[in-house]
Amino acid sequence: MAEQTTTTLAHIAAHLPSAMDYETYRGLVRQLAEEGGTTGPEQTAALVEYTQLNDRRMKRWDKTLKIPEAVAAKIAKVKQKITFLVLSESWCGDAAPSIPAMQKIAELNPNIELKILLRDSHLEVMDCFLTNGGRSIPKLVILDQEKQHIHGSWGPRPSKATAMAEAYKAEHGKLSPAFKQDLQLWYNKDKGQNILEDLVALLPLE
Repeated sequence: MAEQTTTTLAHIAAHLPSAMDYETYRGLVRQLAEEGGTTGPEQTAALVEYTQLNDRRMKRWDKTLKIPEAVAAKIAKVKQKITFLVLSESWCGDAAPSIPAMQKIAELNPNIELKILLRDSHLEVMDCFLTNGGRSIPKLVILDQEKQHIHGSWGPRPSKATAMAEAYKAEHGKLSPAFKQDLQLWYNKDKGQNILEDLVALLPLE
């Protein structure tokens, strides 16, 4: 286990310099949406459409996501320097509400920084954090900068959405486009609160 952690940290250290801050990532997604492109090696019409949709969604989340005072108080308790390192792609529907929430948390505490890696360009890191054997995104890794320690990980969905997806898969075998659309409606109704609850529960508060 220790050897595996050492290897994982080495992969992260090698790729972290190429990670983007949130402003750079949002600028990239915006530019791709305008130009009819997408991140990753596959440039399909569907992925371009998802990128354009996510650009609009993230713009809305940036404006509307609110952090309750009780949650903000917990975020303020983080005293050590940590990095939210998230793997994603511009077309990922679950990333649209999640990454803005991570940014809102980072904005409240100077000890927290958000960095973003594109999954398909950084598979060495992605393959250290598989979900049920798959490269599911977004995937968040919380790094303790001072101790060079992986404090925790999260993703690709908040806990309530994960339960919904697992129940749907158990009944239908795989997630349908209709389910994914319903999931976006759930995100909007939840207003990002389940994401915030999950992430704050992972913060090093002691």
